[in-house]
Order: sequence, then structure tokens, then C-alpha cells
Amino acid sequence: MQSTTPPALAGAILMFIAVPAAAGPCTRAIERLQARLDAAIDSRAGAGPSMPESLSATRNYQPTPGSIAAAEGAAGRNFRVALNLLDRARTADRAGNPALCDMQLDKARRALER
Repeated sequence: MQSTTPPALAGAILMFIAVPAAAGPCTRAIERLQARLDAAIDSRAGAGPSMPESLSATRNYQPTPGSIAAAEGAAGRNFRVALNLLDRARTADRAGNPALCDMQLDKARRALER
């Protein structure tokens, strides 16, 4: 006797397996600005002389945009400000507040352009 899964049961299983993507009203704008900010941080980090390896690097911790910006010292301050503003934009986006999200994104863009 051959056993088959009824289509309704297969559909129900797929619904539980698939994870819905929850995108807010300005998620795409956040992603675009994050990519631009990451590129600016990488460019700045690669432009100067290399520095001694940090304790975190010797422990095999992976660098993050925030840790790279922090390592840039005063030059990375605007990057850190922009990263914090992007976090605020994400919070507003998750809360469904597009006006606040757009305001935080505008501030982050200005911080990046300084």
C-alpha cells in the first residue's frame, strides 16, 4: 500500500516552513543607505595605513561596520552617528512609522555626507 500526502496537509506544512518577510514602509531605503554606508566605511578603512591588530582580531571576532568605524577614531565619528541613526530608522520602520523613519534616514544621509 502506497502512502501519499494529501495536498491540504502539504500546503499546511509549507505555510509553517516558509518564513514571511516583514518589510516596513522604508526597508528598501534603509538597505540602500546601509550599503552606501558600508562602502564608505570600507573605502575609508582601506585608504589609510594599517594599524596594529586589535585584541578582538586576535580572538577571531569578525569586524562589523560599527567596529571598523570605531577603529577609524575621529574620522569614523560620522560613520558611527550614521549607523546609530540607521538603527533608529529600523526601529521606526518596524513600528510602522514612515515619517520618523524618513527623518532618521535624512539625518543619517547628512552625517554620511560630512
